[in-house]
Amino acid sequence: MAWLTPLNPPQTDWRGKSVWIIGASSGIGRATASALHAQGAQVTVSARSTEALDAFVQAHPGSTALALDCTDRAAVHACAHDIRARALPDCVLYCAGHYQAMRASAMDVDDMLRHVQVNFEGALYVLEALLPALRARGSGHVALVSSVAGYRGLPNSLAYGPTKAALTNLAETLFLDLKPNGIGVSVINPGFVETPLTAGNRFAMPGLITPAQAAQAILKGWAQGRFEIHFPKRFTWWMKALRIVPNRWYFFLVRKAVL
Repeated sequence: MAWLTPLNPPQTDWRGKSVWIIGASSGIGRATASALHAQGAQVTVSARSTEALDAFVQAHPGSTALALDCTDRAAVHACAHDIRARALPDCVLYCAGHYQAMRASAMDVDDMLRHVQVNFEGALYVLEALLPALRARGSGHVALVSSVAGYRGLPNSLAYGPTKAALTNLAETLFLDLKPNGIGVSVINPGFVETPLTAGNRFAMPGLITPAQAAQAILKGWAQGRFEIHFPKRFTWWMKALRIVPNRWYFFLVRKAVL
C-alpha cells in the first residue's frame, strides 16, 4: 500500500558514506557521530569546542574535526566549502542547540535571540551552503534535531520552544520541496535526553534516556525511512496526543501537571 511506503529512502548501509554533524561536541550529536563511525561512515564533526572535537577524533580514527560557530554565516560557508572539496555529504545532521529555561515573568530578549541564532538561523546557513550542491547531485539527506518542546507551548520554554517549532515547520516544508530532487529530509524530536542542555533542569524529566539510546533511535528511524523520528516513545506519544487536545483542555492539563 502506498501509505506504508517509507517517506525517505531507508538508510541502512553507512559504509563509506560521508556525514557532517554540526553540534557534535557532546550529547546527541556526539553519540550519533560515534554510532555512525562504528558503522563505517566517514564522519566530520563540527562544534565550537576544539578540545571536544579533538578528543572525538582521537577516539574515532579516520574521522575529521572542523571547529565551527554555527551562528557565523561566513564560517559555515567556509566549513561547507572545505567539506565539499573532500566529499559532498551523503547526510548532514544539524544538532547544534542552545537552551535556557525561561518564563514570561523573566523575559530576556537577548537570550531569546541567542536561541534563534543557534537553534534556527544556524540551520539556515548550513542549508544555504549545501542545498545547491545536493540538488545538483540529486541525492542526500538533511536531518534537523528539533524537540517535542516545539509541539505546543510549555512552561519554561518561552525561548526554546518557538525555535524548535520553527525547525519542525522548516523540515516539513523542506521535505515537500526536496523530495522531487531525490533528497531525503527528517526531523528528530527527542523527549528528555541526558545532555549538558538538560543538566540544569530542576524538575523530574519523564522518560529520560542516554545520548547513546537517542543515537540508536535516530539510526533506526533513518533505516526505516521515517520523516519524523521521536523518542522515547513512552513519553513522546503522550506529547503527540496533546497536539490534538482542544486548547481549553490542554491549558488546564498542563497547568495542573506543571504549574
